[in-house]
Amino acid sequence: MTRIFTRLAVATLATTCSTMALAQAGTPGTAQAETEAATSDDEIVVTAQKREQRIEDVPITVTALTGARMASIGVNSLSEVAAYIPGLQIQEQSANNPGFVIRGITSDNGSSQQGARVTLYYNGIDISRSRGAYQDLFDLSRIEVVKGPQATLFGTAAAVGAISLVSAKPEPGVSGAINGTYGNFDRTQVSGFLNAGNDVLAGRIAFAYKYRKGYVRNIAGDANVPNQNQGGVDQDDLNGQDQRGIRGSLRYRPSDSITADLVLTYDGQRNPGTAFKSRAHAPTGGQTGDYGYAELSGSPYSAAVLGARKLGLDRNVYDANLTITADVSPGITFTTVNGYRKFDALEVFDADGGPAAYLEFAEDAKGDQWSHESRFAFEGPKYRASVGWNAFFENGFQRVPFATEEGTYLACSVTPAYAPIRSALNGAGIPTGTGCVAPNGTVTATRATAALTGGRATAIPYAAEFTNYGNNDTYSVFADATYIPIPALELTAGARILIEDRQSGYSSVQPNSVILAALGIQSSLLGTANTNGNKFVAEKSFTAILPRFNALLKLNDAVNLYATISKGRRSPVVQLAAQRTAFGVGPNLQVVPQENVWNYEGGIKGRVGPFSGAASVFYQTYDGFQVSVTNNGVTTTQSAGSAKNLGVELEGNLKLASYLSVFGTFAYIDGGIGDEAANGVFAGNRFRLQPDTTASGGVILRLPVGGATVYATPSVTYRTKAFFELPNNPAISTPGYTLVNARAGVEFAQGRYSVGGFVRNATNKRYLIDAGNTGGGFGIPTYIAGEPRFYGVELGAKF
Repeated sequence: MTRIFTRLAVATLATTCSTMALAQAGTPGTAQAETEAATSDDEIVVTAQKREQRIEDVPITVTALTGARMASIGVNSLSEVAAYIPGLQIQEQSANNPGFVIRGITSDNGSSQQGARVTLYYNGIDISRSRGAYQDLFDLSRIEVVKGPQATLFGTAAAVGAISLVSAKPEPGVSGAINGTYGNFDRTQVSGFLNAGNDVLAGRIAFAYKYRKGYVRNIAGDANVPNQNQGGVDQDDLNGQDQRGIRGSLRYRPSDSITADLVLTYDGQRNPGTAFKSRAHAPTGGQTGDYGYAELSGSPYSAAVLGARKLGLDRNVYDANLTITADVSPGITFTTVNGYRKFDALEVFDADGGPAAYLEFAEDAKGDQWSHESRFAFEGPKYRASVGWNAFFENGFQRVPFATEEGTYLACSVTPAYAPIRSALNGAGIPTGTGCVAPNGTVTATRATAALTGGRATAIPYAAEFTNYGNNDTYSVFADATYIPIPALELTAGARILIEDRQSGYSSVQPNSVILAALGIQSSLLGTANTNGNKFVAEKSFTAILPRFNALLKLNDAVNLYATISKGRRSPVVQLAAQRTAFGVGPNLQVVPQENVWNYEGGIKGRVGPFSGAASVFYQTYDGFQVSVTNNGVTTTQSAGSAKNLGVELEGNLKLASYLSVFGTFAYIDGGIGDEAANGVFAGNRFRLQPDTTASGGVILRLPVGGATVYATPSVTYRTKAFFELPNNPAISTPGYTLVNARAGVEFAQGRYSVGGFVRNATNKRYLIDAGNTGGGFGIPTYIAGEPRFYGVELGAKF
């Protein structure tokens, strides 16, 4: 009976034609790294459960992607990597505003008052705070993506899963590498590392620099092209890249039982602005569609009010990590992981997506965090166990300054409160609302101030800001135990008990409008309450218990079945703002309840001859599902009620020959807000940013020819339609699309040197990466075009 069951399981696994497609052995930094990544039969070792295990022995759904495999495919950013991992989407609207999506659930809110859903870990440290989370990918050992709630393993933020980035550690000996690429849009990338040391002390330094001109032409301020801002600031082209990073690592092993790793990292961006492009406000010369040139002029008062003359991002992230592991005695290990991370980012953006100085914003975000975790691990012939404690402290703020011209704002606004003013302007022959910019790009709204003041003024600058603060402390203890009654069966149970103190703050400077005051209306332009810079504070404490249960059945040495039940939680939101009362302006406190998720999952993973694969099925139920809604530039969180999520994930790798393998992934997700009437306007809506179907596939060729090796990795990624907002709106979505990518070249001198080429989005497919955005909160959504065809040459050397 057991033999029959085993054959059935193996057949099921093989017919899925799908795992470990991307998780292949390879040692980054060696001359043979990419060869091993493509052809090795070595076991894949991951640390998803905080201990080294073969990936098929981990009773949860996890995908691992080595640094060597990323190089082989030709991906070097988080969003590119995600296209090859089933169940994962990463949206890079900008490095300051990434969206992490696991199984349809998004974590991207920048408010300091809100917690994350998806944990992003860097060398064992939680870096999930949105504005400080983005991390360049260079000299990595691997990326592990663990799906489903993982509070016991990765902390409270892992409500739906975790992304773990593990940098390459120093090794004994001397080695190094340098790689460079150049392509269209002046795409220039240089990266490398130098490693030196012995068995006791070793060091490694790695770096990366990435530059590319913007792929969306911005004519604003260009002296050689007709535009509404000639003589003003000559804005840079949009959606470009100017990024740099450096990492220093030190490994100290005074004995075989003690290992200490110190990692110091800097990551920074000086990117040009994001291409928020309006369909309502045309650039000079007329509407060019979502993929044509733009005219995002920014604010003439940008330097004084928003902090920088030009649109763009200035971001710095500093990270320090110290991990010490000690074998206390046979079967007992102690590990302590300690980290500090600091970020500061200023992003200036044109939220209206057109030539009018209408919705000009910046986001000034700063924060720091300290974290400590210690744990003991025990291992015996019939059991494994771990117990530990964690403390996490974060303190930050998000300041959002706003600049406009009063008459322009009142003319372009579509809010019902200003309808009488728009009617008066229409009577004076000035188009308003979405027509405040003429079809040829002329900004007719610039005449509004003169009309509303009887000619006493032609332009009245207006500036305002609001700031949210978050000071959050979390303490937890956790334990996990695995019982092994027979060698083929492992039963695991664990839980994390946590206490969190969440302190939120809010302040605003929202002066009354000069024009509105002259009309007898005492209000700011945005209609929000003015605290005159005074800070309101609210504080709440919460507790939770988050369990998990797992079972692993070993059908043979190469194929395993697993099942898991786990609970996840997104922290309650102590949402603090301001409101007008009969006694003046006071705090407006709303405590948004915690979001709970129960995850039920089963799967199979393993190897059958030349095929390695995995298949999983999951079902999730949510209550208190949290959603973000933006109105008048202010994003708030509210509960959408219940939600459900059903899905299937497949991945696989087939080795056809020593020099040739094929890989593929597939994911289907049927998830969304429950259609019960109690869920209001969100009822029946699909999750945002999540296509129902994604797939990828490719071929890895490494063919020895004489003393050289010819390599080629063509690949394809596919995704169906996705909505960008809740409630779903067909106008705020992107159709499905397919992207074709390739990398090919030749290595020689035993792999020490390489020359080749690459192309991404070879068919130049047009697609959107986001829509709605801040402009959507004002009734004029904007659209961000995805990357066009990129191509170029690459050179590499290593020793």
